[in-house]
Amino acid sequence: MTVLRKRNVIIAVVAAVTIPAAWALARDTGATDAAIIALVKRGDFAVTVTTSGELSARESVNINAPANAQQARIYQLMIETIVPEGTVVDSGDIVAELDRSQAATRLSEVTLALQKAQAVYEQAMLDTTLTLSQAREAIRTMELELEERRIAKEQTVYEAPAIQRQAEIDFEKAERALAQARIDYVTKEEQARAKMREVAADLGREQSQLQIVQRVMEGFTVRAPAPGMVVYVKEWNGRKKVAGSQVSPWDPAVATLPDLNKMESITYVNEIDIRKIRAGQSVSITLDSDPDKRLSGTVTTVANIGEQRPNTDAKVFEVHIEIEQSDTTLLPGMTTGNVIETAVHEDVLSVPIEALDSEGGIPFVYRQGGGVRKQEVVTGAMNENHVVIVRGLEEGDRVFLLPPPDAGDLAITRLEDSPVRPPHDSLTGTAGDTGHDGP
Repeated sequence: MTVLRKRNVIIAVVAAVTIPAAWALARDTGATDAAIIALVKRGDFAVTVTTSGELSARESVNINAPANAQQARIYQLMIETIVPEGTVVDSGDIVAELDRSQAATRLSEVTLALQKAQAVYEQAMLDTTLTLSQAREAIRTMELELEERRIAKEQTVYEAPAIQRQAEIDFEKAERALAQARIDYVTKEEQARAKMREVAADLGREQSQLQIVQRVMEGFTVRAPAPGMVVYVKEWNGRKKVAGSQVSPWDPAVATLPDLNKMESITYVNEIDIRKIRAGQSVSITLDSDPDKRLSGTVTTVANIGEQRPNTDAKVFEVHIEIEQSDTTLLPGMTTGNVIETAVHEDVLSVPIEALDSEGGIPFVYRQGGGVRKQEVVTGAMNENHVVIVRGLEEGDRVFLLPPPDAGDLAITRLEDSPVRPPHDSLTGTAGDTGHDGP
């Protein structure tokens, strides 16, 4: 037991001496864990904006509910049943059934109104027939009366002048009454025709309304207008129309049949980055469902007006990205990762953005070489991972991604003609240190 205790003491003493010495040696020789060191690289530098989007077909055929439901005065259409999304259908196949309860009520109302219009039409026809028949009979009676007055007038040829005059007056009255009756009959015929046109128009209107309601109800069995894959459409709040959803007569689409050969990614870019985006820019696209697949695309449209998306506080702008490849495995609704290339700087130096730090408004990096130097740099464009170095470093320089030990004791090595003027001289190190060691 005594020997074992002595051995442990010897090991502890050796470790206490060896470990600090090893750390000091590593620090003096500049040896550092490679995991926190990056090289300054030269090459083309792409400025990108990364967003997530959703696949959508650029062209599609809508599967619509009856478009003339408003004419039938049916304003609420509800999807009763609908085939599962992704179902492949042929032209004429049933896609959805709409609830018929409101339409059935409307059909009963129109049928009753039509029956009333038919009754009014028949009554008007009987009334006009009777009126004209009575008018014709009155004219016939007046014709006979006129004949009687003519005979009576001829029989008074040998009577006294007064009697002859009276007979002439009676004949003239009968003649004028007959002429007036004939004129009145023409007017009554016109009145009858006008009345019949009016009731016939009412009857025709109700018949037309009944036909419209019947056609609308036939359309409550919604069929595919063309072959394709059924994809649900979205409502104003972003939710998909499913069984139980309402369909507006002003937006009758129940589902769509997208053209899977022409796809696009619809994404939303925040107002900070939207000024960098314009039509024609190249886009690298990945799929969340298949990360190994790489697609290329082009920005086609950029919204001019921002909008507030659900569950977000920032304003965003809608951007459409056309996918250049034709791939039948792409389906609407798939989530995409979009890297939009907004600019390319050729033959520049860059470092990982983690290597860049700032103190007193002066950007700097920790450069390794003959020790550790806190080197001021002039930066240029940056993307999500790297930043361009305009001055302060050279290709192949080694920079720390994390502050090295004793970083707080280092003073910034300034660049000659630095564009940044610090608020205090203490930030620049000793007086006269102009950073001649920089490039």
